[in-house]
Amino acid sequence: MEFIGVPWFIAVRHLAPPLFLLAAGAALMAWRPPRRRGLVWAALVTNLVAAALPYGWIGLQILTDQAERTVFGLVMTLLQPGVVVVAWLLLLAAVLAQRPAAGASSPVPASAVNAEETRSGDQGGEAGRATENVG
Repeated sequence: MEFIGVPWFIAVRHLAPPLFLLAAGAALMAWRPPRRRGLVWAALVTNLVAAALPYGWIGLQILTDQAERTVFGLVMTLLQPGVVVVAWLLLLAAVLAQRPAAGASSPVPASAVNAEETRSGDQGGEAGRATENVG
């Protein structure tokens, strides 16, 4: 990292949290797979790319000999937070995404049907009983 003018500890300080988040997210997905696994992977990788983007940008500027142009720094100042926002939006979409059940033909969930039977006075045995607060 010193060849692009960035000390190692700075790179570790910026890249270690997204790398840890990627490892922890992978472990959590192996333990309890989410509904939209692809969106979660995309969010984790996008977050890591956002953290590495400034270092790639500095390297590109040095390779193209454009390091002293300030307009490129302005682009990075706006681009990197935008990529972080995209990562969080992907994660939000993965959390809020709903997949219909495989055998569900009715748009009404089973819990709503059971609640309606209880309210209508169906006393057909154990399933029709409403819970009571005894305590």
